[in-house]
Amino acid sequence: MNIVACVKRVPNTEAVAEISADGKGLDAKNFQYIASFYDEIAVEQAVQTKEALGGEVIVLSLGSAAGSKEIRESMAKGADKAVLLVDEEWQSRDCRATAKALACQLSELKADVVFMGKVATDRDNGAVGPMAATFLGYACVTDVVALELTATGGTAKRETEAGIETVEFSLPAVITCNKGLNEPRYAGLKGIMAAKKKPLDEVQVEVIANQAQVVRASLPAPRKEGRILGEGVAAVPALIQALQTETTLL
Repeated sequence: MNIVACVKRVPNTEAVAEISADGKGLDAKNFQYIASFYDEIAVEQAVQTKEALGGEVIVLSLGSAAGSKEIRESMAKGADKAVLLVDEEWQSRDCRATAKALACQLSELKADVVFMGKVATDRDNGAVGPMAATFLGYACVTDVVALELTATGGTAKRETEAGIETVEFSLPAVITCNKGLNEPRYAGLKGIMAAKKKPLDEVQVEVIANQAQVVRASLPAPRKEGRILGEGVAAVPALIQALQTETTLL
């Protein structure tokens, strides 16, 4: 079975956002990067699938050549090899362009099952997985919190606004992974050392035109300073008055 886990390199959660000089994005010069949280769940599920059904796990990423660090970390957790689609302008790609580039490579890899995070923790769009599945003609199940997989298909439980939905699907398929599906493992020393010798192919990605363009980026307005309305029960009337007149909560 050809198992692929897609991993995106994202700024860490302590990154301070500053607008770039052209006003159309963020200034990334001081960013430190990590693998997107939900993609770590995808890697773990890919490795568990290999352990249960056999096959090979390939990590696939689109981004800067500097992103090999996060890919090596994924291979240290049990992936067998990796492909990095090198694109130094990766941050300016829209969801469609990213999905199409990934889908082209996934087709070449003849992926039977593709695991992705439900969203990337930088843009939070949640669109790349379903779009890639559409380009490939694969089944797609999103927001998966439980999964039973065989060599030909599977059953998944997915989180929806209405509750947990159970679906059946056939392979090939794209699965986007939600929190609770598994607990990502830590890479041990043996895995870290082994990852240094595993193959990582760098492929210059084809430039695909965006359909969406950022016209202007701006930071949200600063929050007003808080104030103390009083203490104890005596403050309740003033609190209710403030909620009714100063916010949209009531």
